[in-house]
Amino acid sequence: MTRAAPAQAAATERRLRLLSCNILAGASVQRYSEYVTRSINAVLPGRSKLDNLDRLAEVLPQFDVIGLQEADAGSLRSGFLNQTRYLAETAGMPFWSHQPNRPMARLAHSANGLISRLEPSIVLDYPLPSRIPGRGALLARFGEGNDALAVMIAHLSLSAPARARQLAFIAEVLQEYPHAILMGDLNTDANSAEMRHLFAKCSLTAPAQPTPTFPSWKPRRALDHILTSEAIHLEKLWALPQAFSDHLPLAAEIRLPTHVAPRAHKLRR
Repeated sequence: MTRAAPAQAAATERRLRLLSCNILAGASVQRYSEYVTRSINAVLPGRSKLDNLDRLAEVLPQFDVIGLQEADAGSLRSGFLNQTRYLAETAGMPFWSHQPNRPMARLAHSANGLISRLEPSIVLDYPLPSRIPGRGALLARFGEGNDALAVMIAHLSLSAPARARQLAFIAEVLQEYPHAILMGDLNTDANSAEMRHLFAKCSLTAPAQPTPTFPSWKPRRALDHILTSEAIHLEKLWALPQAFSDHLPLAAEIRLPTHVAPRAHKLRR
């Protein structure tokens, strides 16, 4: 028996594990009625939110790159805690960045967040087009030129016309990256007209089958996505069984050519 083929594959590819999670600012919702009965918790800090974040932090070291949506950037509802930073430091992950969006006085301040075991060479913030401002996409680039891995984290609007504009913008940004990943709460399934337009305009590919993540207590809708370009091999895609908000976290394992593999450095933004 020869092991030459597996050894050669190991030499030319590298695996990364990814996680995308809408954390609802640390709130735990277990049924639709709790959006009303626990509405006061949405604007007030509490020990339960911190306990929930601590539970999530225990999971994060299993992954290399984590994208957060609806993290609080530091307002009343989180006890003025930057939740992306808290999760990164509690999990012992060395690199983090966040993109604050939609400040509501001092009551709430939503953000997209990046937590990574690997150092991005640059992190860029993009405001997304919308009639109501406040949606954004965070792009982390690992490496340079055609060898770079681009990871975009986004939380899209609820309306289809706004999502269409936002996905058209994202497609334009990602066109220049042969190795790209889009992860986040896109608020639509992969078969929608706006998602089909995205796949037609850039190298991202549609998932082989839907992975329901919402609502977390009885997942029926595949609103959360980890989409990869054709040059990246998506080996596995699954929803974690643990519910940390009203969305289940979505995980993926990918394979990259070694020349695309990100480098580890020491800079943190």
